[in-house]
Parts: sequence; C-alpha cells; structure tokens
Amino acid sequence: MSGTRSASRGSVTAETAAMLPALMVVLAAALWAVQAVGAQFECVDAARAAARAAARGEPLEQVSARARSASRADAQVTVSREKETTRVEITVEVRPPWAQSLPAVHISATATADTEPGSIP
Repeated sequence: MSGTRSASRGSVTAETAAMLPALMVVLAAALWAVQAVGAQFECVDAARAAARAAARGEPLEQVSARARSASRADAQVTVSREKETTRVEITVEVRPPWAQSLPAVHISATATADTEPGSIP
C-alpha cells in the first residue's frame, strides 16, 4: 500500500512541474489584458475631458497637449471642432513590457461634445 502512495506523489509533482510554464503564460496574458483595459480607461477619460475643453473654446493645441498628458506620451490625438460638434479621438499602442517583440494592441477612444455657441472664432 505504501508503494502505491509514493508513486502517486511523484506523478502529482511531475504533473505540477509540467503545468507550471503554461500557468505562467496564462498569468502573463491576463496581466497584459489588465494593462490594455487600463489604457482603454485612460483614453476614454482623456478623450472626454479634451472634448469638453475643446467645445468650450480652448485652443486646440492646448487640448491636444492636455489629452496626451492625461493618457500616454505617445498617444495620437485628433481634435476637430465644427460649428455644432467637437470630436476628439485618442489612439495608443500597448505592448506587454516583458515582450516588446509582440505585436501592439491598438486602443482608441472617441468623445464628442456639443460645441458651445461663440467658441469658434
């Protein structure tokens, strides 16, 4: 009976050792997904704030700079202000910090606000 018990202990150890690298890959992918979701939230918040500021009539250069500082330094910000609506789009690329050779995930957010009367010169 003790011979059977020690054989099963060894197989559990071997199975755990074989499964550990796969578990680490899954954990790394989950952490990368959390990072991407965080970047999405940053972009959404920055786009909303920038759209409100641009709709109030603030200079578009300041709006773009403020949106970059609220999201990421490498963010691409597009601001368009028309008579009725103001639109801000922010796009960033996210790569996992431990594997820069992997392809980037493109994350973008768009916000639209009604342009206030008299804010366009």
